[in-house]
Amino acid sequence: MELIGRAAETGRIAALIDAAREGRGGALVLRGEAGIGKSALLDHACATADGFQVVEASGSQFETQLPFAALHQVCAPMLGRLPDIPAGYAAALRVAFGQVDGVPDVFRAGLAALELFALAGRPLLCTVDDAQWMDAASVTAMALLARRITVEPVALLIAVREPGLPGEFAELPGLAVAGLADEHARTLLSTHGRTLDEQVRDRLVAEARGNPLALRELPAAGGFAPPESVPSRIERGFRARLIGLPAAARLLLTVASADPTGSPDLLWTAAASLGVPPDAGAAAAGTGLVTFATRIRFCHPLARSAVYRAAPPGQRRSAHRALAEATDPVADPDRRAWHRAQAAAGPDDAVADELERSASRARARGGVVAAAAFIERAAALSSGVRQRTDRTLAAVDAHIDAGHTDDAAALLSTVDAAGLDVRAAARADLLRGRIAFLRHHDGDGPAHMLRAASRLSAVDPLAARECLLDALEMSLVVGRATGMMDKVLAASARASTTGCTPDVLDALATLATDGHRAAVPLLREFLDGDGDPLWTARPALAVMIASELLDERAYTAIIEWLVKTGREVGSPLMLRLALAQTASAAALRGDLAQATAAIAEEEAIADAIGGPPMLYPRLHVAALRGRRDETLFTGAAATAEAIGAGQLVANVHWAAAVLHNGLTEYATAYGAARRAVDLGDLFLAGVSMPELVEAATRLGRHDEAAAVLASFEERTRASGTALGLGMAAYARGLVTGMEDDYRSAVELLSDSQLLPYRARSHLLYGEWLRRAGRRQDSRHHLRTAHDLFSAHGLAAFADRAAAELRATGEVARRHSASPLDGLTMQETSVARLVATGATSAEVATRLFISPRTVDAHLRSIFRKLGISSRRQLRGLVT
Repeated sequence: MELIGRAAETGRIAALIDAAREGRGGALVLRGEAGIGKSALLDHACATADGFQVVEASGSQFETQLPFAALHQVCAPMLGRLPDIPAGYAAALRVAFGQVDGVPDVFRAGLAALELFALAGRPLLCTVDDAQWMDAASVTAMALLARRITVEPVALLIAVREPGLPGEFAELPGLAVAGLADEHARTLLSTHGRTLDEQVRDRLVAEARGNPLALRELPAAGGFAPPESVPSRIERGFRARLIGLPAAARLLLTVASADPTGSPDLLWTAAASLGVPPDAGAAAAGTGLVTFATRIRFCHPLARSAVYRAAPPGQRRSAHRALAEATDPVADPDRRAWHRAQAAAGPDDAVADELERSASRARARGGVVAAAAFIERAAALSSGVRQRTDRTLAAVDAHIDAGHTDDAAALLSTVDAAGLDVRAAARADLLRGRIAFLRHHDGDGPAHMLRAASRLSAVDPLAARECLLDALEMSLVVGRATGMMDKVLAASARASTTGCTPDVLDALATLATDGHRAAVPLLREFLDGDGDPLWTARPALAVMIASELLDERAYTAIIEWLVKTGREVGSPLMLRLALAQTASAAALRGDLAQATAAIAEEEAIADAIGGPPMLYPRLHVAALRGRRDETLFTGAAATAEAIGAGQLVANVHWAAAVLHNGLTEYATAYGAARRAVDLGDLFLAGVSMPELVEAATRLGRHDEAAAVLASFEERTRASGTALGLGMAAYARGLVTGMEDDYRSAVELLSDSQLLPYRARSHLLYGEWLRRAGRRQDSRHHLRTAHDLFSAHGLAAFADRAAAELRATGEVARRHSASPLDGLTMQETSVARLVATGATSAEVATRLFISPRTVDAHLRSIFRKLGISSRRQLRGLVT
């Protein structure tokens, strides 16, 4: 099939298909306006993919709210192979398609589809047309699938109308399909068999702007109509074909246009209930607008739109009513509810209730976009003001969960604030606050949430306090907690506490007003108390409190719970938080390889959902390694400034202080540590204090160092952990110059899992001994510090210890580099997982890649390490 003027486009598609044939799969997104020829290019690809299995699917305007509708089209021809793919993947698809109950995992559903593709037994071409109308769950799954096609014999072609490109597809390889050149446009016009006046032909070429569909349809629509957009003129041409059509045929076309499934059984059943005779199909097909076969297909999406919009509103409602009656209420209750909603001419509480049930089912299947659409329509059909308001607010909530903050804000603006009772008004404020927090640049989030708490304080004090905790937790989750604690505690102090049992807000208020000595027992009660610990409800807050107390045990327990729970429930947000914390904790233990592996897994999930990776664990690893990664540090600072993420700013400063103290660049370390302390964030301010004490004493700022030390000691004596007391002891040694302080630090930190701080106590003690002229005594501590630092890749502090050893007359032994140093971050993660005995399928599940990609990484790892088996890899890694 030859396409006029499309040599470049067909060449690009042929290259994609040839690469897939050789096992180097890939994806390509065709972008362009309506009628520009994207569908023709997909048809060309299908016709020329010799030896390929071909799977075709398309988005539908009427199914944009039904979760996994498009992915189901893609997978339907291959669902018989489900038993042949890993059980976890098969289960993900069964849940996504509603075959079994469970919480859907959109990411594993995408990988499961890729596994089905790879089992085709021959190269596979998958085409998806009109992707701008795909449902959100399918978009996410297909985008993940597209990014993971690397070593599979699969070619994925996606056609999407612009504007309308889903954000998840924006970074995929793309091909802009532009209009035909004038010479090719004239050639295409000549193929219609019409004899056109030269002036008319030139006018048509000019008005069509190279759009092939326009070039085919405009001659029939009239070449000299007043100027207007090409799609609207083409649509008018499609409507013109309806003129003179028998009423039964027009009604049949209307029913067909209202049904996105293209099911002949559904169409003819609905048509029969409306009294449409079977012979009406011949007249309808004679328009060229639709084809009646094993699937009902319109010649172009604009044709479907033209037919639907040309029908009177009453006829459209009749069509939807007939389709609802023809739809199986057990097998497809949601599509039936949606048709019933479209058939309603006014408020209908029965239909609204059915839509609300559909929203609950959609949310249970992970279809938050569908849930938002169902509940929003239910609100419109509700006759009571209170129920309509409640459902509108629920729809706003669902839009926020779906990440559609603009849609949420627009819908929330329709709520009449003056008519709300106190609780509804507070709920609206909470929603405004969530929207503002997620918009990053909107600084009104705290104000909205605090206003919600103020509204509720008199009528429901407990709910008011939950609002305040919501505000604090949300600020921690999005990394914008700087300054938020003061606002929340001030609001808490003003609110009524009648009938409220003491909660974590009281403990935090005590921390702010009375200090750590008074607050630590209260904080520990909520962190370790009976019943469900704090982290099961508010994990971000629990992490920060455990860190503030420098409590290694609680911190480790929270991270383990986060990882386990995140994997069980499939929550990307929770799992990313857990992995980022795992990476930071591993870095603080000196296990940079595990930190790197956790970072790689977090980045894989971020890539899977199309979001940016978390930066702070990368900062921590770079700082402890002693690497001057200026791009990372300046980039993180710029990102933090751009999104208003105060905590990320504090992380940048803390990491910079650690880095520059290791490099003995004390002036730079002092500036960074001073800024981190002054921000006053939980954990970050406290852990930056020893860095500030060291930098200040090296610069001769002894009074300032003493003041900071006093504040840090007040914290650590109250928490009473060996880690905190040990860090305070070596900081005190820097200020007092007393040997007992350094000796105490070494003893207190001797069993700490946080290797950098344990090694640092030896380094500082050894430095003090050398400066005291006790070179022989200093060598033991400096050697211990150097061995610990260098064995774990903490290069800056290792070099500092080596320089001190040289000053005593001893040369430090060099430690061999880790065999994993030459691997990429993802290869490191694969290597560590395989070394634990994980199979390729298990590793693939963890890293959101395919098993074949895991095997490709293993080949690279084996080559770089000079080994040939998994057993050898286990020996190197362990």
